[in-house]
Amino acid sequence: MKQPKPSASLSALPGDYASLLAEVKQRVRSAQIRAAMAASAELLTLHWDIGRMILDRQKQEGWGAKVIDRLAADLQGEFPGRLGFSPRNLKYMRAFAEAWPDGVMVQAALAQKGGNPIVQAALAQLPWYHHTILLDKLKTAENRLWYAAKAVEYGWSGNILALQIDSGLHLRQGKAITNFKHTLPATHSDLAQEITKDPYVFDFLGLTDETNERAVESGLLAHVEKFLLELGIGFALVGRQIHMEIGDQDFYLDLLFYHWKLRCFVVIDLKAREFTPEAAGKMNFYLSAVDDLYRQPGDQPSIGLILCRTKNRIVAEYALRDVNKPIGVSGYVTKLVESLPKTLKGSIPSIREIESGLSATPEAPKKPARKRAPRKPKN
Repeated sequence: MKQPKPSASLSALPGDYASLLAEVKQRVRSAQIRAAMAASAELLTLHWDIGRMILDRQKQEGWGAKVIDRLAADLQGEFPGRLGFSPRNLKYMRAFAEAWPDGVMVQAALAQKGGNPIVQAALAQLPWYHHTILLDKLKTAENRLWYAAKAVEYGWSGNILALQIDSGLHLRQGKAITNFKHTLPATHSDLAQEITKDPYVFDFLGLTDETNERAVESGLLAHVEKFLLELGIGFALVGRQIHMEIGDQDFYLDLLFYHWKLRCFVVIDLKAREFTPEAAGKMNFYLSAVDDLYRQPGDQPSIGLILCRTKNRIVAEYALRDVNKPIGVSGYVTKLVESLPKTLKGSIPSIREIESGLSATPEAPKKPARKRAPRKPKN
């Protein structure tokens, strides 16, 4: 379809026409966004209302699950072509109303009157698919609110939301051992602590425990999108094996990032072994060099993250206690099950258990061996 030609040449238009056009375009886009959000909010309200009605009838009248199947069929017959009235989705609506008895839109309204808009209003901003993931994967309102707020703040898709829940992000966020409170201003240290995790989950690498640092580094950069997703929002990769010549000697940084929210460089040192106090001293040296060579006016002090296979918390805390540069120490795992709480680990079979279970599959009964007739004695 051809675009209509403008009726007047640019030369005949007023000088401020470009600014008018830009303002109108922005107004249209804003209206489109508000309309989309209003439609999404209306859909959530509808789903909550339907779920509440089903829930009330089941509690008052003792309706069984078969009623939902019949209701789904009748609604699909009444509104042909309208998606969302499957038995499965109606059950989600019921669970939705049960999870938020006061209603999602009520939560949002309360937030606007002085509650936490980032937390409660986030529920009203998420698409329905995100809500089904929250209902499927999380059991408490507190955890659902936490992930809902993060999904809105970072713009997670449904698949990314599911991935973050599966990795137990709420248990790992901000858990690194650091000295940030003693080496950074108060307003900066809290945000710096929040960007850390412990452990980091690099399950996309598929590496063994014997893998060295260079192989880990190469694997992370070969999957740079997943690596940046695990690091979190705000990290921009500057380079790997950054060369620094200091005192006529050559030194190399494993990975150098710039964090645009913290406004500082972040040096990551990878260790394919247990943390040692010497690693903190080495990182302190690296940060001094980075601040001297790369830090620009307006940048905050550079931060170091030491990622190691294992660590002793007490040893790490002692190693960082009197260091004057901001450093964090975290572990990393290459298998997701390693990062889960002990209460969940037992419910997930290991690869070895799965393989042994497969090998233990009962075989088809063997036919009984045919008995041979006794040989006749030779004359």
